[in-house]
Amino acid sequence: MSHLDAPTATEPDLLRIQEVAAETGLTTRTIRYYEELGLLKPAARSEGSYRLFDPDDLERLRFIKGLRDDAGFSLAEIGQLLEDDLVRARNRSRFRSTTDQAERRAILEDALGRVDRQVATLRTKRDRLEAMIAEAHARREHLESHLTEIDAGLEPAAHTHDGSRR
Repeated sequence: MSHLDAPTATEPDLLRIQEVAAETGLTTRTIRYYEELGLLKPAARSEGSYRLFDPDDLERLRFIKGLRDDAGFSLAEIGQLLEDDLVRARNRSRFRSTTDQAERRAILEDALGRVDRQVATLRTKRDRLEAMIAEAHARREHLESHLTEIDAGLEPAAHTHDGSRR
């Protein structure tokens, strides 16, 4: 690798993919895959055609990672959320630049549809999490019933799904 492949002094905030991977905890392969899916577009390319990333790219990757790892969103759901965010910014600019009421109405209706879709996605995610929490509580109650039996001097028995002893 030559010195021509590194970011130049005029691009001090740009990082190569290995540096971005170290900063975000993602692999270079994952970062390339996100680019392939359209979730990310590197800010620039070096003379050697190396991907170069700016602070906004790092923030976007951290956001994607958080949605994927912490919130359990699929990459398709993340892609839709990112697209909606991009369109929201474009719509805001379009809305401010026009006085045509019909165009403003169309922009607002599009925005409402996108928000409704986001709310539906989030509610579905919430419902799945609530079901998982309910199942975990049921498992906990089942285990507590075994402790109660042991404390009462009984041999823990298998229970049916309704909690009665077999």
